Amino acid sequence: MSEQQGGVTTSGPGALFAIGGAEDKLKKRLVLQEFVEAAGGPKARIVVVPTASALGPDVIDVYSALFAALGAASVVGVRPENREDADDPAFIEPLNQATGIFMTGGNQLKLSGVVTGTAFGHAVTEAHARGAAVGGTSAGASILAEHMIAFGRSGATPRQRMSQLAGGLGLVQGAIVDQHFAQRNRYGRLLSLVAQSPGLLGIGVDEDTAAVVRGSHLEVVGRGAVTIFDGSRITSNAHYASRSEAILASGVVLHVLPATSTFDLKARVLLSFGPQPPAEEIASIEAAEADLRKLAKEIAAEGVSPAYYAERKRRAGRRTAKATPGEKADAAKKTAVSQKAAASKKSRSSAAAQSRPEATEPLSAGAELSRPDTDPRADSGTA
Repeated sequence: MSEQQGGVTTSGPGALFAIGGAEDKLKKRLVLQEFVEAAGGPKARIVVVPTASALGPDVIDVYSALFAALGAASVVGVRPENREDADDPAFIEPLNQATGIFMTGGNQLKLSGVVTGTAFGHAVTEAHARGAAVGGTSAGASILAEHMIAFGRSGATPRQRMSQLAGGLGLVQGAIVDQHFAQRNRYGRLLSLVAQSPGLLGIGVDEDTAAVVRGSHLEVVGRGAVTIFDGSRITSNAHYASRSEAILASGVVLHVLPATSTFDLKARVLLSFGPQPPAEEIASIEAAEADLRKLAKEIAAEGVSPAYYAERKRRAGRRTAKATPGEKADAAKKTAVSQKAAASKKSRSSAAAQSRPEATEPLSAGAELSRPDTDPRADSGTA
C-alpha cells in the first residue's frame, strides 16, 4: 500500500544505492542524479551523514551543493561522532523526515562503530522501510550490508586473513559489499570472504558506479561494472589454510555486470542487460513483425489453386459487408482514388498513341516492293 511521506508517495522499502566511490561530481553526475530521483526528485529531503569522513564541514557543503543543483528540495548534514551522539534525539530527528539518506566515504570501521546498534542506525533502517532511499559511497556503501568489510589488503589472489569483517546495517541481506573494486584490485579479498562464508554473495562495485537494490533485484548504474561472486557451489580449503596462505576457490560463479544489467540477488541469476527500447518502439517492432508474417504467408501461397483466391475474395466481401459506415466510406474513397489514377493513366497512354505516326502494314511473303515510274530507256541500257 502506498502512503505519503512528507509529500512524496512511497510504496514499500526505498531503493538502496551502494556506490563504489569517486562518483562523478562535475560532469554528468549520473549516479548522484539517480539517487536524487529515487529520493523524490524536486520533493527530495536528503540527510548527508559524513561520520566516516576525516574532512571537516567541507564534505557536507560539497554534497549539499551537488544535491541542491540536481533538484533536491532540501539538504542537511547530520554528523554523529560517537555512540553517544548516535543516541541523541537531536541527531535522529532529521532522519524521521528524510526521503533520502546519504553516507559519505572515509573510515569504514569508524562508521560501523558509531552507527550500528544505536538509535541512529535504527532510524536509518526505519526510514528505508517506509520508503526513503538510502545510499552511500565507499565506506557508506559497505555498511549497507549485514556484514561489512572493515579493512583489508588488495590483490588478485584470495588469501587467509586478507580482510576483516564488522557489523553493518543489514539493509542488503545475504551479501558483502566491497568498493573501489577494480581500481584498487580488491578481487582477492572479496573472494576470500566468499570462500570463508559461501552463503554470502560477494558484490564488488567499481568507482563512479552504483549497485541499486530494490527488493531482491540489483540494477547497475554508472560508467563501471558490478562484479558478483556466487560461492554457493564452491570447493575451498579456507577452513584449514593458515596465516596468509592462498585460498582454494573452485567452482565460484562469476558475474561481471556493466551498466543497465539487472540481477536477481535471491535466485542468483542474470535478469537482463542492455538498454530496453521505449514502449512505442516495441509496439512498432511488433506491428512490423505482424506485417512480415502476413507477407510471408502470401508469398508461400503463390501458385496455389484458383479456389484459394476465390475464397480470399469471398472473405474480403464478408469483411466489407460487416464494416462500419466510416470504414465503408474510407474504402469507397480509396477505390475512387484508384479509379481516377487508372483513368488518368489510360488517358496519357491514348494521347501518346495518337502522337505517334501510323505503322506500315507488314509485307506478305513473296510480295514485291513498288517502284516509282522510270524512263524505259533505263531498262534497255541505251544512252
